Amino acid sequence: MSSVTFNIMLAYIFSLLGTLMFRSHLMSTLLCLEGMMLSLFIMTAITSLNSHSMMMYPIPIVILVFAACEAAIGLALLAKVSNSYGTDYVQNLNLLQC
Repeated sequence: MSSVTFNIMLAYIFSLLGTLMFRSHLMSTLLCLEGMMLSLFIMTAITSLNSHSMMMYPIPIVILVFAACEAAIGLALLAKVSNSYGTDYVQNLNLLQC
Protein backbone atom coordinates (compact mmCIF):
# COMPACT_ATOMS: atom_id res chain seq x y z
CA MET A 1 0.00 0.00 0.00
CA SER A 2 1.46 3.35 -0.98
CA SER A 3 1.74 6.26 1.42
CA VAL A 4 -0.81 8.31 -0.53
CA THR A 5 -3.43 5.58 -0.24
CA PHE A 6 -2.65 5.12 3.43
CA ASN A 7 -3.01 8.86 4.11
CA ILE A 8 -6.32 9.06 2.26
CA MET A 9 -7.63 6.08 4.21
CA LEU A 10 -6.54 7.78 7.44
CA ALA A 11 -8.34 10.95 6.36
CA TYR A 12 -11.52 8.95 5.78
CA ILE A 13 -11.21 7.19 9.15
CA PHE A 14 -10.59 10.45 11.01
CA SER A 15 -13.58 12.07 9.30
CA LEU A 16 -15.73 9.08 10.22
CA LEU A 17 -14.55 9.28 13.83
CA GLY A 18 -15.24 13.01 13.82
CA THR A 19 -18.76 12.35 12.57
CA LEU A 20 -19.35 9.83 15.33
CA MET A 21 -17.71 11.80 18.16
CA PHE A 22 -18.48 15.48 17.47
CA ARG A 23 -22.23 15.33 17.11
CA SER A 24 -23.01 18.38 19.20
CA HIS A 25 -23.21 20.87 16.31
CA LEU A 26 -24.77 20.18 12.94
CA MET A 27 -22.08 22.24 11.20
CA SER A 28 -19.24 20.07 12.53
CA THR A 29 -21.09 16.93 11.44
CA LEU A 30 -21.56 18.34 7.94
CA LEU A 31 -17.87 19.25 7.71
CA CYS A 32 -16.88 15.73 8.71
CA LEU A 33 -19.23 14.30 6.07
CA GLU A 34 -17.63 16.57 3.48
CA GLY A 35 -14.20 15.29 4.52
CA MET A 36 -15.41 11.73 4.04
CA MET A 37 -16.77 12.51 0.59
CA LEU A 38 -13.58 14.32 -0.43
CA SER A 39 -11.39 11.41 0.62
CA LEU A 40 -13.67 8.98 -1.25
CA PHE A 41 -13.46 11.18 -4.34
CA ILE A 42 -9.66 11.28 -4.22
CA MET A 43 -9.44 7.54 -3.61
CA THR A 44 -11.70 6.69 -6.56
CA ALA A 45 -9.88 9.17 -8.80
CA ILE A 46 -6.53 7.58 -7.98
CA THR A 47 -7.96 4.09 -8.43
CA SER A 48 -9.52 4.92 -11.78
CA LEU A 49 -6.31 6.49 -13.04
CA ASN A 50 -4.27 3.48 -11.94
CA SER A 51 -6.63 0.90 -13.42
CA HIS A 52 -6.54 2.31 -16.98
CA SER A 53 -10.11 1.19 -17.56
CA MET A 54 -12.61 3.40 -19.35
CA MET A 55 -15.41 2.05 -17.17
CA MET A 56 -13.85 3.57 -14.04
CA TYR A 57 -13.50 7.16 -15.29
CA PRO A 58 -17.11 8.36 -14.63
CA ILE A 59 -17.19 7.07 -11.05
CA PRO A 60 -15.28 10.01 -9.44
CA ILE A 61 -17.55 12.46 -11.27
CA VAL A 62 -20.64 10.70 -9.91
CA ILE A 63 -19.21 10.83 -6.38
CA LEU A 64 -18.44 14.53 -6.81
CA VAL A 65 -22.03 15.20 -7.94
CA PHE A 66 -23.43 13.34 -4.93
CA ALA A 67 -21.09 15.30 -2.63
CA ALA A 68 -22.31 18.59 -4.09
CA CYS A 69 -25.95 17.55 -3.64
CA GLU A 70 -25.25 16.42 -0.07
CA ALA A 71 -23.56 19.74 0.71
CA ALA A 72 -26.45 21.76 -0.71
CA ILE A 73 -29.06 19.78 1.20
CA GLY A 74 -26.98 19.91 4.38
CA LEU A 75 -26.54 23.67 4.21
CA ALA A 76 -30.25 24.17 3.51
CA LEU A 77 -31.06 21.98 6.50
CA LEU A 78 -28.58 23.93 8.64
CA ALA A 79 -30.15 27.25 7.62
CA LYS A 80 -33.67 25.94 8.30
CA VAL A 81 -32.75 24.49 11.69
CA SER A 82 -30.83 27.58 12.81
CA ASN A 83 -33.71 29.85 11.74
CA SER A 84 -36.32 27.67 13.44
CA TYR A 85 -34.52 26.85 16.68
CA GLY A 86 -31.90 29.62 16.91
CA THR A 87 -29.06 27.13 17.33
CA ASP A 88 -27.50 24.21 15.50
CA TYR A 89 -27.23 21.84 18.45
CA VAL A 90 -28.14 18.34 17.35
CA GLN A 91 -29.33 17.39 20.85
CA ASN A 92 -32.10 20.02 20.71
CA LEU A 93 -33.63 18.49 17.60
CA ASN A 94 -36.53 16.13 18.11
CA LEU A 95 -37.60 13.96 15.21
CA LEU A 96 -41.24 14.18 16.22
CA GLN A 97 -41.26 18.00 16.10
CA CYS A 98 -39.20 18.62 12.93
